[in-house]
Amino acid sequence: MTTTGKNNTRLLLIDDDIELCELLVEYLATEGFSVVAVHDGESGVKAALSGNHDMVLLDVTLPKLNGFEALRQIRQRSNIPVLMLTARGDDVDRIIGLEIGADDYLPKPYNHRELVARIKAILRRGKTPVLAKGGIRTLQIDDIALNLANREATIAGEPLELTATEFLVLKSLIERAGELISRDELTQIALNRNLTLYDRAIDMHVSNVRKKIGARPDGSQRIKTVRGSGYFYILPG
Repeated sequence: MTTTGKNNTRLLLIDDDIELCELLVEYLATEGFSVVAVHDGESGVKAALSGNHDMVLLDVTLPKLNGFEALRQIRQRSNIPVLMLTARGDDVDRIIGLEIGADDYLPKPYNHRELVARIKAILRRGKTPVLAKGGIRTLQIDDIALNLANREATIAGEPLELTATEFLVLKSLIERAGELISRDELTQIALNRNLTLYDRAIDMHVSNVRKKIGARPDGSQRIKTVRGSGYFYILPG
């Protein structure tokens, strides 16, 4: 099932609810998106890794391969943006999805306008040019280097695989190393939306970044959590 919209943004919808997919494909086409829908996890992984799509909308409950396992397989080979569609009120699903590498989540049933807003917010993260103050094209602290021109990251000279959201989180923390950034502000910067009540998305993205960069060579931590307030990158030395 494919519907072509007015722009070149190609979405992959992975959901086993065929009737919902038909409605959603038609609606997203009116918003300018080209949409392809598949209805099981195995087909979804294959399509997501084909290079033919700009973003994935991934349901949790799928036949053949559930949404979490599909996301794991996608993340092993691709950083394509993924929006998880989860059951309303199921915080466990949301947390697991973010831990595996989803860019954001949206609980079902959702408002179609909210879905479009989330899609556009996620796509902006990957397309908006990233520039540092003073025109600096590379940010470096400790053994971490961020190339702002091509959004590539390295640690100790080795590639550091980050999603677009994780890159923005780490960039923000490094740019303002030693300065507390509130959860609200970091959500605005990295997720392009407001922080909502019981929203754990930004916390999970920071947690993912922390795991990927690990501790400093001397064993000291790099990112400090100020409970209830936010995060900051600890200045070296």
